[in-house]
Amino acid sequence: MASWIVAAGMSAAPAVAAKKQPARAPAAAPAPVAEAEDPEVLLIEVYKALGANDLRKALARADKLVEAYPTFRLGHLIRGDLLLMQTQPVKTLGAVDGPEDKLKNLREEAMVRLKSLRERPDPDLIPRLVLKLREDQKHVLVVDARRSRLYVYANRGGQLKLVTDYYVSQGKYGVNKLKEGDQRTPIGIYYITSHLPGARLPDFYGSGALPINYPNEWDKINGRSGSGIWLHGTPSDSFSRPPLASDGCVVLTNPDLHKLASSVEIGKTPVVIAESVDFVNKTKWENDRSLAARLVDGWKRDVESLSAARIGENYSRKFKSERGESREVWLSKNQQFMSGVKNVSVTLRDMTHFFYPGREDMIVSTFTQEAQFGKNKTSIRKRQYWAREGAQWKIVYELNL
Repeated sequence: MASWIVAAGMSAAPAVAAKKQPARAPAAAPAPVAEAEDPEVLLIEVYKALGANDLRKALARADKLVEAYPTFRLGHLIRGDLLLMQTQPVKTLGAVDGPEDKLKNLREEAMVRLKSLRERPDPDLIPRLVLKLREDQKHVLVVDARRSRLYVYANRGGQLKLVTDYYVSQGKYGVNKLKEGDQRTPIGIYYITSHLPGARLPDFYGSGALPINYPNEWDKINGRSGSGIWLHGTPSDSFSRPPLASDGCVVLTNPDLHKLASSVEIGKTPVVIAESVDFVNKTKWENDRSLAARLVDGWKRDVESLSAARIGENYSRKFKSERGESREVWLSKNQQFMSGVKNVSVTLRDMTHFFYPGREDMIVSTFTQEAQFGKNKTSIRKRQYWAREGAQWKIVYELNL
């Protein structure tokens, strides 16, 4: 038995079950459509066979893998190891001769794929970052950079249900993008802005691309720059890329991108990119949801009070408006706008709440604010960034969308 099975966390009785996913339609690169042909299912079957000391079966599954996915370099590497095992012990993944940098990349991809499958989230747990979606947001995409994984959750009656997950590559230097050209993937909450079909793009982007709105407003106010961050596919001569391989984009295989594209809605589908994602039980999730709702509801009641002091208590002394105004200037301008108003009724609808990735002390709430004062009515889409300051939560940034 190859000792790299143990390094990957496999044993004679592996705990990993084959990942069940819907059939994937072919894209730019050849790909079978049967569920049984999922490349990660075949990889796991190879490892299971090796764990059971069944080299013949392992080689048969590897043969099937490379036949189905002829550009899957990791599959060819594993098959080469299996052939070598027939004549000598193999102690490391990629024992065949080849450029060490490329072998290193393939080893990393193998370990990341297998580890992520072993650590696949319990379907009863929920990504803590996603607290509430609008009713018309059918899905949310959650990228866990540490696991090189993209999770697709469906919004079913306000509850999140894991639909599927995909292996992804990220920036060559990891996450937390700061500036143009740093080859890092941004961390934050973004939205799909368009769908670019592969026919309109160079082969480098594979079967297509889903651009996101990086930099978002929080990136901009914090001085982060750059552009052109996409979810996209792979060139026709490569089934997949190593975990750290892009210039900052999130890269999927072409079949996976094809499947993913059918579940996103332009302008609606959130993409949450985090260095690491925590999955929590429903009780914890509901408590966090309630906290976010209480913050915004308390702000609403204070606005309806027309008390400048009460309204001001919701805002941090570090507050900046989208125009860079201080708390005092911004509150003064809004107070002038409400001058002479005797009463106001505020309704909030179509609300979303997220914990901001990398910031356990920040909640981002977006909603439509409908206000009626006298015979006048206004409707504004608003976004607030709430940060914890000691025992209290304060708005540090607010903008109208």
